[in-house]
Amino acid sequence: MTPDAGNTLSKAERISSKRDISRLLSNGRWGNCGVVKFCTFSPNGLEFSRILVSVPKKHFKRAVKRNLLKRRIREAYRTQKGLCQVQGADILFQYDSNEVLPFADIRDTVANILKLIK
Repeated sequence: MTPDAGNTLSKAERISSKRDISRLLSNGRWGNCGVVKFCTFSPNGLEFSRILVSVPKKHFKRAVKRNLLKRRIREAYRTQKGLCQVQGADILFQYDSNEVLPFADIRDTVANILKLIK
């Protein structure tokens, strides 16, 4: 099952199974770019990349703020996923700051991460 062409983020492009998450965390390569830590694992055996977004409760107690940041990261990825040079990578984005950044800053950070992935 391949995702639709264009700027969509289908269910297939999200990492949801415990097996895939544990494989990503144990075998992936970690990096840091601004306020977002990331972990990548490639190849994932598929012809498209998948993502997982995490905003820790430690930094934001209110679910409203955590959900806002997750939406912003997913939207930044959705609009710029063509920048990723590797097809078939699993990517974890973990927001690691105590303040809510504007969408433009998050978008630039996600773009830098997608360019770094090899």
